[in-house]
Amino acid sequence: MAETNRRVLLKSRPQGEPTPANFDVVDAPLPEPKDGEYLSRTIWLSLDPYMRGRMSEAKGYAANLNLGDAMVGGTVGQVVTSRNPKFKEGDFVVEYSGWQSHAVSTGAMSMKLDPKVAPLSTALSVLGMPGQTAWWGLMKIGAPKAGETVVVSAASGAVGSVVGQLAKLQGCRAVGIAGGQDKCDYVIKELGFDACVDYKAAGANLFKAIREACPKGIDVYFENVGGAVQAAVLPQLNDFARVPLCGLISQYNEMQMNPGPDWRLLLVKRALVKGFIVSDHFADMQGFWQDVPAAVKAGKIKYREDIVKGLDKAPEAFIGLLKGRNFGKLLVQVSDDPTRA
Repeated sequence: MAETNRRVLLKSRPQGEPTPANFDVVDAPLPEPKDGEYLSRTIWLSLDPYMRGRMSEAKGYAANLNLGDAMVGGTVGQVVTSRNPKFKEGDFVVEYSGWQSHAVSTGAMSMKLDPKVAPLSTALSVLGMPGQTAWWGLMKIGAPKAGETVVVSAASGAVGSVVGQLAKLQGCRAVGIAGGQDKCDYVIKELGFDACVDYKAAGANLFKAIREACPKGIDVYFENVGGAVQAAVLPQLNDFARVPLCGLISQYNEMQMNPGPDWRLLLVKRALVKGFIVSDHFADMQGFWQDVPAAVKAGKIKYREDIVKGLDKAPEAFIGLLKGRNFGKLLVQVSDDPTRA
C-alpha cells in the first residue's frame, strides 16, 4: 500500500475558464482510520460539470470549496483497512472521496458494490448519478408520451445519452444535439436516436437544422447546455412543452451572465421549465432501480466511457470536459481495478 495520499487541491479560484494553475497536486501522509471508520484506495474518480460551480465564490446549491480543499467528486474505491464492522477489507464501495488516492470514511454515505452485477465504473455513470439524473429529469419532469419529440443537448454525454435511450423506450422520437460528426454518428448508429444535430457544423443555421430534425416541434427539451443551443431550441417548443433544466455547461465559465430566454415565449407556449438537482431525489429512485439496470443488462441502454489514467491528469481532463472534449462519461482511473481484465 502506498505510504502517501496524493491529492488535487483547489489552489486558486478560476477567472473564467479554469487553468492548470488553479490546481495543486500534493502528497500528504496516509490517513489512519479511527474506530467506526475505514480507509479506502480510490479506483475510479468521476469528473462532472457541477464541479466548476464548487470552485467559485458565488453561492450555489451546495457548499463551495475553500482554497486548499481537495476537489470534490464521486468515487469508487476498495477498502484497505477497516475499523468499521459494516465494511471489511476488500469491499468495493461507491463514495464521495473527491480527488485523492485514499480516503477515510465512516461509511455513512457509502454503498457496497458487487462487481458481478455490473462493472464498478458504472456506479459513477449509467447506474450512478448521471443515469439517475437522466431518469429523474426525463420521467418525472419531462413526462414523455409515446409519439412525442424529445430533444436533448450534450446528447453523447453521460446524462444526455441515457435521456435519449429512455425516450426511445417510451416510444418517443429522440433527437440529440452534439458537437462533431463523430458524436452525432455515435448517437444515431450506436444509441438509436432518430436524429442528431451537429451544432458545430450547423453554426448560424442551428435553428434551421433543429427544425429539420423536429418537423412536428419539440415536446420535451432536456437542457444540459444553455447558450446558443438553448436560444435555437426554445422558440420551437410546442404548446405545453416540458423543459427539465439539468445543466448549462456552455455558461459555467462566463464572467457575466447573458440574458436568458424571453419569458413571454414561455408564457405563450404554456411551457413548464423546472430546474432540478438529482441529489434532492435520491430517496425516490424506485422506478430507476426497477427499470434502468435491467435495461442496461439487456443492452437496451448502452453507455460509453472516456477514461483518463492517473490522478495527475484530472485537472487537464476536467478543463477539457468544460470545453466538450470528452466523448462519453469522463472517468479518471486512479489505481488498478482488480475486477477488470
